[in-house]
Amino acid sequence: MFNILHDYLALFLVGNWPHGPLGGVSITLIISALGLVASFPIALALGLALVSPLRWLRRAAGVWSRLVRGIPLLMLIFWAYFAVPLVVGAEVSAFTTAVCAIIVYESAFLAQIVRAGLEGLSLGQMEAARSNGLSWLQSMRHVLLPQALTNMLPSIVNQFVSIIKATSLAYVIGVPELTYSAAQVNTITLTKPLQTFLVLAAFYFVLCFAISRFAGRLERRIARRRAGVA
Repeated sequence: MFNILHDYLALFLVGNWPHGPLGGVSITLIISALGLVASFPIALALGLALVSPLRWLRRAAGVWSRLVRGIPLLMLIFWAYFAVPLVVGAEVSAFTTAVCAIIVYESAFLAQIVRAGLEGLSLGQMEAARSNGLSWLQSMRHVLLPQALTNMLPSIVNQFVSIIKATSLAYVIGVPELTYSAAQVNTITLTKPLQTFLVLAAFYFVLCFAISRFAGRLERRIARRRAGVA
């Protein structure tokens, strides 16, 4: 195991770069970050729709959220791989395909985080904002959302962990992420699949454990700040 880590550390970290495409941990983190950042505006709109006073909007957002969350990410990746080129009328890279699928998938989960963050606030705040002449959207933008976003941060960071693990499915369409790098190492070594995939598991564990610890510290800091304000 340590020999594999010693001999192929660069392949796990950056893939075949600089003599080939960037890969490994680097691409895993890039896909995860892009997926989180790009899916959040969609999730914010869906989350607002889920708590909207308009019943038809709540229902439509709820159906979409449940539908996407009920479909395996692998299926979305395959659909994106075959459907996106047809929609745009041009060849689309496997990297772009994976990012698009993750954006759609994660937006449905993040929308539930947004909904929970908003519903966790006191109803009196909305009533007070509306009584001061603010519309529902203005009340959300200026009063509720700033507070809710702070409360959501630990959950959003934890969702980033789920995205990192989900990127491993991009391997099936040839994205050179961390699992793809491990498969390359396994092909080179031939006789050490157990050790190779133990190293892969160690990489995922270190990444996810570090981010989870950060989320825990963030949550404790927010709780201390809340207690100080109270």
